[in-house]
Amino acid sequence: MRANFRMQRLFVDAPLSLGGSVEVGADQFNYLANVLRMTDGAELLVFNGRDGEWKVRVSFPTRKRILLVPEEQTRPQPAPSDLHYLFAPLKVGRLDYLVQKAVEMGAGVLQPVMTQHVQGKITSLDKLRANVIEAAEQCGILGIPDVAAPVRLFDLLDTWPNDRRIIYCDEGDAGQNPLPLLAKISERKLALLVGPEGGFSEEERARLRGLDFVTAIPLGPRILRADTAAVAALAVIQASVGDWH
Repeated sequence: MRANFRMQRLFVDAPLSLGGSVEVGADQFNYLANVLRMTDGAELLVFNGRDGEWKVRVSFPTRKRILLVPEEQTRPQPAPSDLHYLFAPLKVGRLDYLVQKAVEMGAGVLQPVMTQHVQGKITSLDKLRANVIEAAEQCGILGIPDVAAPVRLFDLLDTWPNDRRIIYCDEGDAGQNPLPLLAKISERKLALLVGPEGGFSEEERARLRGLDFVTAIPLGPRILRADTAAVAALAVIQASVGDWH
């Protein structure tokens, strides 16, 4: 069932079911009452990442309280995405874009990875999660990707499970076409690793290429920014071995 983009969508961190209701907090009260100017009896769509999407009716039991009353489920909760997205943080602005596009492209886990040439940093996981939720609200996604704490690349590789293949974008690869390399992948559990603007170091490239559970791919003849490369890689992976395939 396709998303309804004619109605406002809101994420709520509370159970959703017929016969229940959700009281919104101060921030969402301000958004609904003062930004959207919703009145008693108005309708909107809500989701919590667990119980599907619901059409709810807005109720004002008092002037300073809003209850959301579920009336019908408009979409069931889909199976969670299993694609892990491993990324070197970029500078503010570019990082926001990168996270939003990863959510739109079906990432199920967002894992910041600190590489030797990384230029950005994660200052707040709460802000990162808020960015994830906003992207899901805007693009009709019902699943909320998990956001993990930053980890150093070599530490990540030391503890990585052998049954999940890492596909990483290697700007030093001599080839141009990633499709033949992706066609050889038989695993269904996948992760995409995208490096920083400065690229991976030679030490990192050597370590990655020496691991059996890692596949290096090129992204064509053009030089791409890290955030552009992330979108391009997510698209080609979803189309060839992911959930578009």
